[in-house]
Amino acid sequence: MIPTVAFCTPTMRNCAFFRGLKLFQRPWTRQPGLTASTRGLHVDGPPIIPTLTTSYVHGTSSTSLLHMTVAESLQRSVERWPDREAVAFLQDGVRKTFAQFQQDVDQAAAGLLALGMKKGDRLGMWGPNTYEWVLFQFATAKAGIILVAVNPAYQVQEVEFALQKVGCKAVVCPTQFKTLNYCDMLRKICPEIETSSPGDIKSSRLPELRSVIVLDSRQPGMLHFEDVMQAGGSQHMQQLQDLQKKISFDDPINIQFTSGTTGAPKGATLSHHNIINNSYFIGRRLGYHWRPHTRVCVPVPLYHCFGSVGGGISMAVHGISTVFPSRGYDGKANLAAIESERCTFIYGTPTMYVDMLNQPDLTKYDLSSVEGGIMAGSPCPQELVKKVFSDLNAKEITLGYGTTENSPVTFLASPLDNVERKTETVGYITDHLEAKIVDPTTGMVVPVGTSGEIMIRGYCVMLEYWNDKAKTDECITKDRWYKTGDIGSMDTYGYCKIDGRIKDMIIRGGENIYPAEIEQFLHRHPKVKEAQVVGVKDERMGEEICACIKLVDGADCTAEEIKAYCKGQISHFKIPRYVLFVTSYPLTITGKIQKNKLSEQVEKQLKE
Repeated sequence: MIPTVAFCTPTMRNCAFFRGLKLFQRPWTRQPGLTASTRGLHVDGPPIIPTLTTSYVHGTSSTSLLHMTVAESLQRSVERWPDREAVAFLQDGVRKTFAQFQQDVDQAAAGLLALGMKKGDRLGMWGPNTYEWVLFQFATAKAGIILVAVNPAYQVQEVEFALQKVGCKAVVCPTQFKTLNYCDMLRKICPEIETSSPGDIKSSRLPELRSVIVLDSRQPGMLHFEDVMQAGGSQHMQQLQDLQKKISFDDPINIQFTSGTTGAPKGATLSHHNIINNSYFIGRRLGYHWRPHTRVCVPVPLYHCFGSVGGGISMAVHGISTVFPSRGYDGKANLAAIESERCTFIYGTPTMYVDMLNQPDLTKYDLSSVEGGIMAGSPCPQELVKKVFSDLNAKEITLGYGTTENSPVTFLASPLDNVERKTETVGYITDHLEAKIVDPTTGMVVPVGTSGEIMIRGYCVMLEYWNDKAKTDECITKDRWYKTGDIGSMDTYGYCKIDGRIKDMIIRGGENIYPAEIEQFLHRHPKVKEAQVVGVKDERMGEEICACIKLVDGADCTAEEIKAYCKGQISHFKIPRYVLFVTSYPLTITGKIQKNKLSEQVEKQLKE
């Protein structure tokens, strides 16, 4: 067998010592008897040989899957880097080394056991990016309790549904965040709290709820964070240690609610194995295992997989330092954090990067420490990626693709990929996963380069939607393929291009039109800051195309100018019939555009 290196820099490739060891030869280059159609796609490095003949790929790897729990991964990093900074929450002034963090985790986990929580119970974490969020993420994992990530923007009806759906025994939250008063909302759902003893709530609407743990001011009938931290005695510490022998890496450990844009939110249930391995292979693709000390700026919300797995779990798995600039998203705070903390990587959705790039005093910040980052969460316009290269100094920015149900990342570009690959695709399949592109009607695999529904199989696929067999069976086939609902295509090298959501597809006069393609084109217009394309109902055509455009600050533009720009450049049936200029889009808490709401707003506006 030829030895391989999973990740390298151009400098390492050119080093005579490494060349002499022949570490950079591809294992597939010397495997007699294998034809292109039977090879897996070896993903220790970016694919350099066009091996695919059909739209199926298997990411073969010389790096094994990890078989450990969340607690074991943290323990490994504590032993290796006890005095390295693990987390920094700048707005709250909290900094913890790995050793300090581990101590807090054990204390919190013992406290939860002292409250009567048991392995398999659910705890709802409801709030913005604070130290306590990450602390309870690891404390619940160590105690075998399932952490339920509750959207900080949820209103009364939504939070009642979520807590009831999964049967939360405890909820952790601040008194309020921005205009949302969490404690008041909980009292509306459970008026019994006011007269209950803390830790002994008996609610008719949330029958399994026993404790509400408040992070700041004390409230009647609720426990305070400090009560939990002081509740665990030596017997609970011993109970915690004994429990470690009973926790399996296949146990459910996290429930992430999907956005619910097309119906009630569903609780994607993830195991230790799901999220540990996803963060492991994301980090290896980015080079966390060989970079001397990675410091990641994490403005994405912890309640979402991007923040909790890419941030929190990657911190434990790779020993990186995570920097959280603010509780809620703040573009200026991100830039200040990158400068003051000398962050080397940035995470963000496209909208977050747009916001950072459009800060009026961007050039005043010293961003020289930045090496790269991840842009993911929604389609990433090519022009935006190029601006991130140049204006944020993120030369090794990578684009990723995934879904909450896939823990979340399935395709990810390499920092070493060229500009075209980074701007036109979402990279190639990650280690040990399978992907195929199928015709949505027949379910058959389509030829290379043909669009179809993306399906994923492997360690990353969630266990289930919590307590919802019907919805689980709708999206996970009997042979464990997860149906993403996304339309995309693969090239012969295995790089994937996303065309859009099946549900976002516009059918205009019988033509299938994917908004992402038009959005990418409109982003090239010098006056366009951001563009979103939606379908609106039309009696004759079924649907018509509407482009909702944010202009560059100070720019003046007309609908006719945009349509003229499109003529001769894109197919005539893809030219928007309507062009509206907007100042904002309806967003989820994770910064994703809510296209269904945008479409509703547009239709209402066009009728007026």
